[in-house]
Amino acid sequence: MSDWAAQSLGWHYVLLLLVSLSLSASLVILSRWVPRLSGRGQDLTSVQSMHTQITPRVGGIAIFAALGLSVVFAPVAVSESYTKFILATALLLFVGLLEDLGFDVSPRKRLLAAAGASLLVIALLGVWLPRTDIPALDALMPYWFVGIPLTLLVTAGIANGFNLIDGVNGLASMTAIFGAVAMSLIAHQAGYTGMVHLALMLAISVFGFFLVNYPFGRIFLGDAGAYTLGFVLSWFAIAIILNAPDASAWALFLVLFWPVADTLLAIYRRSRRKADAMAPDRLHVHQMVMRALEICILGRRNRRIANPLTTLVLAPFVMAPPLVGVIFWDQTIIAFTAVIAFGILFFASYAAAPLIIRRFRRNVPSSAEA
Repeated sequence: MSDWAAQSLGWHYVLLLLVSLSLSASLVILSRWVPRLSGRGQDLTSVQSMHTQITPRVGGIAIFAALGLSVVFAPVAVSESYTKFILATALLLFVGLLEDLGFDVSPRKRLLAAAGASLLVIALLGVWLPRTDIPALDALMPYWFVGIPLTLLVTAGIANGFNLIDGVNGLASMTAIFGAVAMSLIAHQAGYTGMVHLALMLAISVFGFFLVNYPFGRIFLGDAGAYTLGFVLSWFAIAIILNAPDASAWALFLVLFWPVADTLLAIYRRSRRKADAMAPDRLHVHQMVMRALEICILGRRNRRIANPLTTLVLAPFVMAPPLVGVIFWDQTIIAFTAVIAFGILFFASYAAAPLIIRRFRRNVPSSAEA
């Protein structure tokens, strides 16, 4: 990074924020005249729909534009590899954007695009996930026929996980901001200076979009935005594991706990129903919370309030695992124990939610259900 860049790094964050914010707002305005940008009518009737009006789903453009600009400000030690990484990520953005613009790219093809983008990263940089902090498995990770498939599974899975949690205003972008800041703090403690700046630039780039997306949902991440965020964060975690030997892989798992847990829950839920693993449903945690708010407190006609309030209600639960990951960033046993504890709480709370909602509903005045 140049001397000028080093002296004015704070202004770079402001510039990235303004690029993301202004592009997000511009896309909202432009969508009034460009039908492809304005959203699709079938989005309102889809199984997983949680909004009440057609909305642009191209927020990924604004975030990726800021990420592209961040290449200019990347520390010199990681500049070349970061540039290659962003170019590889563009493949996934492009495929997701085709879906967002109405060209009907199936979930399987989007997952293949995520895997393809990861293969491109591996080819360009010559690296993959080096360890999992599971001793028996780590002995095999240097072998490409183990390390590469597992890397594809992790990165594509987390990319898909962010798409799954992108159901209410601000939830996926808030999760990404928490994750990026947590990774920056872990990188700082581990002495991996390059990632400190890269992760903060990602957080700022997402925050610009967040200001337009939350609370009123003027623009959505779309598949391009959600997949890209999960993909970038998963590879940032791999970069930390590669460059910071003391950092625990389980601490980084905590940073990305929410989308991973929601994905595992969706797989389990659909397998029990013998449904297609990629079939959408309305049983994600955020959907359960929003319906609980509507049924028990706000009434069914107040979705405009229930939608953003869901994100606010979930914020402490989304934030808790990354916070623990930051605190115990180099303590593998404690981090692993925390993953198990949060996992038990997550699945137990989900299982208990319908019973709690039914019990509380009996005590709510009928006017609340209007």
